[in-house]
Amino acid sequence: MPTLFQSGNTFFAQKETYFEGNVKIDGDFIVPAHTHFWGRLTVTGSLELGPRSSVALDVSCWSAIIGSQCRIKGPIVAHGDVTILDHATVHSVIAGGKVLLRTGVHVGDVTSEDTIIVHGKIKSGKLTGKNMMVLGD
Repeated sequence: MPTLFQSGNTFFAQKETYFEGNVKIDGDFIVPAHTHFWGRLTVTGSLELGPRSSVALDVSCWSAIIGSQCRIKGPIVAHGDVTILDHATVHSVIAGGKVLLRTGVHVGDVTSEDTIIVHGKIKSGKLTGKNMMVLGD
């Protein structure tokens, strides 16, 4: 497994790293751009996935910010909020908190226990949440 750096409860991956197999992080995880996971990614805290990164299977976390142009081939399951930034592609989302979908996102079904906010034009499957807000073009 590639080297991880730790500061308190937060772990940091090196830029442009490949992780083979499944990865589990006990804490928060900040992932720089162009980092790739060839298995499942499990994070007990918050996940910040840098731009143009990818996950081959599913993501499980407390909360997530998915960077622009990321690709996640499995579902994201989060206890809290999920933000998916511009032009990312995600299989599906199940969130206990709010879900924000930015311009150009491609996502399957999205289920939220709170509000789903769509900011700009997206392509999606079924959107299911307590509230729905659509902003921008």
